[in-house]
Amino acid sequence: MMRRVAMLAATALAALATNAAAQTRGVTKTEILLGTHTDLSGVGATYGISSSNGMKMRFDDANDAGGIHGRKIRLVVEDSAYQVPKAVQACNKLINRDKVFAFVQAGGTPMNNACFKEQLAAEVPNLFPLTAARSMYEPLHRLKFQAGASYVDQVRSAVNYLVKEKGKKALCVMYQDTDYGKEIIEGVETQAKKLGIKIVEMTAHKPTDQDFTAPITKLRQAGCDLIVMGTIVRDAIVPYTTARKMGWNDVDFVGSSASFDIVVGAAQGMEGFYAMGLTDIPYADSATPTIRAFVETYKKRFTIDPNIGAVYGYIAADLTIAGLKNAGADLTLDSLIKGLEAIKGHKDIFNGPEVNFSAQVHQGASSSFLAQVKGGRWVAVTKPLGF
Repeated sequence: MMRRVAMLAATALAALATNAAAQTRGVTKTEILLGTHTDLSGVGATYGISSSNGMKMRFDDANDAGGIHGRKIRLVVEDSAYQVPKAVQACNKLINRDKVFAFVQAGGTPMNNACFKEQLAAEVPNLFPLTAARSMYEPLHRLKFQAGASYVDQVRSAVNYLVKEKGKKALCVMYQDTDYGKEIIEGVETQAKKLGIKIVEMTAHKPTDQDFTAPITKLRQAGCDLIVMGTIVRDAIVPYTTARKMGWNDVDFVGSSASFDIVVGAAQGMEGFYAMGLTDIPYADSATPTIRAFVETYKKRFTIDPNIGAVYGYIAADLTIAGLKNAGADLTLDSLIKGLEAIKGHKDIFNGPEVNFSAQVHQGASSSFLAQVKGGRWVAVTKPLGF
């Protein structure tokens, strides 16, 4: 009798475990379903496409090696076109129709912010988004994880260095009129107050604007000697080259990591432009063997050279894999979170900073360095900076 009761209890426990596993959205015995919404057709497509490719490349490597505890990773990618309404539609699909386990490398500050309410209510984690906004990890939330330095951290470091080392006194800001742009303003205002200097002028623009003659003229008339850019790729290139064509050469421009890309560095007329970097640029002739191998493999698979977006995507996928491995074979939402928080001393293949998480800290690293375009290439001009 006792033996029969024990057998029945064991069977009941097994059934409960099976039911618990079945209730973990996006997870089966053989598959982990992940999703992302990013820009594949809009002003930020150069990042969205390449970051998606970088994720696919790393996840495919893991799948080819047998998967994670016997499960293969499948990634669903939805286009937001860098537009909030389309991002919300994409989020709804990923959450309600696809029922993904987690979002990885979702693109854009305003797009992520717009999705959070429904996403977090559905208990879908937001892992390593393609934005460095502080709202990606603050306030602390069990479902939010970010890998690197925030835009605020980056801008504070840039302003601190350029004011102290290059004697800049007249700060100005050119920014996208978006949540991303507001992060840049906050960083400049915070550091300017700390240093006891004033912000002379600001100009705002839409991500799709193409003519920057008027705002550049306004900033020039204000007497700016340093312009902090809340821009991405095209809206960083056009204003900078416009200023130089106008003969305005006694002013420096500095962007965040959102402008730190091969396309920006290689564009005609960008010599001298500054931006904050988080990792090395993936140049084919890099001195780092792992980067050279990455570039070669990426180009063979996607028939195009990788940019920094591909680097961010690969890193996001690599950190996700580390968290999944730490989570163990019994994969649930709780085990994933514990697995991510157990990541310590993680180093990527691109010379990025060491990444560490804990139950109290969901920002993996906070350092960034200043780089400058020299001869059509990005060159680091400082070690990691503070403020």
